[in-house]
Amino acid sequence: MTKPTRNAAVGASGERIAALLLEQEGCTIIARNWHCRGGELDLVALEGDLLVCVEVRVRTEAGHGTAAESVVGTKTKRVLHAVAAFIAAYPEHGDRFVRIDVVAITLDRAGRVVETLHLRDAINEA
Repeated sequence: MTKPTRNAAVGASGERIAALLLEQEGCTIIARNWHCRGGELDLVALEGDLLVCVEVRVRTEAGHGTAAESVVGTKTKRVLHAVAAFIAAYPEHGDRFVRIDVVAITLDRAGRVVETLHLRDAINEA
């Protein structure tokens, strides 16, 4: 088994932080790191009757742009593809409204959380 990279460890930590944030906001996490061909959903949650698919982005203050700014172009298309694949794989969620959120986490150089933003409905097909 290979040793996880620092980026993988930071990403996993960010996903745990995001899951706790969502749970504190009343969501129930139903999937973590759900993979399909051509995409992945970091978190999938239920908020009442709403299916919430979440892309988690972690950046350091010294990084290139903010965590929220890093969800663009191809990444957006992959998330939309993964949402469609998730619904196809779990048709019991097909009648739910879907919201795609981004949880953006900024860390300082020591790895401490500086800022956490929950951007609701941050990705859409429009």
